[in-house]
Amino acid sequence: MVLKEVFLATLTNLHIQNCLTDVDSWRLFANLNELCLVSFGFLNKILRVIKDTLEITEGGGPTLLELLSKAFQESVCHCLQKYCLNYSTALLYLDSLKPREDFGCYVKWCERNDQCRRLQLRDLLVAPLQRLTRYPLLLRNIAKRCQTEDETRGLQVVAEQVDTSICDLEGKVKWMDNYQKVKQLRDALVWQPVWERDKRAFFPENLKHLLKAVTLENLISHRSLLHEGKMGLSGNTKLNDVYLFLFDEFLLITKIKRNKKRSIGPEQNPLRMPQNLELDHLLKDGCTFTVLDQPVSLDRLQLKNIDQLNASTSGLPHSFIIMHQNRYQQCIGAFILQAASESAKKEWMSKIEGAVTALLKLDSQQPRVKSSSLWLESSQI
Repeated sequence: MVLKEVFLATLTNLHIQNCLTDVDSWRLFANLNELCLVSFGFLNKILRVIKDTLEITEGGGPTLLELLSKAFQESVCHCLQKYCLNYSTALLYLDSLKPREDFGCYVKWCERNDQCRRLQLRDLLVAPLQRLTRYPLLLRNIAKRCQTEDETRGLQVVAEQVDTSICDLEGKVKWMDNYQKVKQLRDALVWQPVWERDKRAFFPENLKHLLKAVTLENLISHRSLLHEGKMGLSGNTKLNDVYLFLFDEFLLITKIKRNKKRSIGPEQNPLRMPQNLELDHLLKDGCTFTVLDQPVSLDRLQLKNIDQLNASTSGLPHSFIIMHQNRYQQCIGAFILQAASESAKKEWMSKIEGAVTALLKLDSQQPRVKSSSLWLESSQI
């Protein structure tokens, strides 16, 4: 209610006075009005049920179990989900508005209100998310104090439904995050033609048009990006900076190339959280990612650890080897990758091993069909 009565109401009044008219209240507060109405109505109904219970009235309204079950199934969880899906967007939008003096004055004026209790706008925006995660605990505590087993079981069912709603919300956030990342990468990845990737390959100019260009949309669409980050790739004379993208079916090793003419703003990826913005910063700086060699399919990938003794001898600390094999178990590519620290190395190896295990398990249950758009086959087998 503080968000609505202090911040949203003030912003609405400013809009009426033709001030801050370019500030989108929906991007900041989403369905806050709807959420407040639902919460207020829900609270009134609970108080009415409690009052009726204490007065022992006959033939009254719904029981507490019926009220809680109906409220969480029909309105509360739905409204909170809608608000939570906008939360990350709201934070990034808030950060983009902070440099403005007029918006800063509006926020400071609102935060001085006694109802805020010295909390800032960012602290208040997260309150509905915290409330959603506390509902299952509240429902289970109520269930412990019920007098009949039917009421206890019923409230436990409602608590499980709220847990499911929270899991669904997490899944939606992850899906949208992956969608935004893949959408950005589709435009930033550069796939070299075979005659540039392999200098030994020769194709006359008049025949190059016969080789179809790789469509990056088909390459990464409908796939999940599991992990990404900077690494060092051991070369003949020096360590080269590369950027790795671990998808659910393959690993891409790319070389970063800066291109100032291509700049992508951070708002195109609204669900990225502040603690993991390395890729966003590179894209904002206009970087592209040139794919080295070819995708390393996870079912053809062998991961080799380099122990500390060999790492010290070769001057490659925090390193591991990725081997690319064809269907005949022949090694057709090897990459020595160096992480920034031992913990980063362990994280990368754990992520790759987990992705390989998940893919092999999935293939054993439901083999991929070659005609499917999700099928990826090595070009050198």
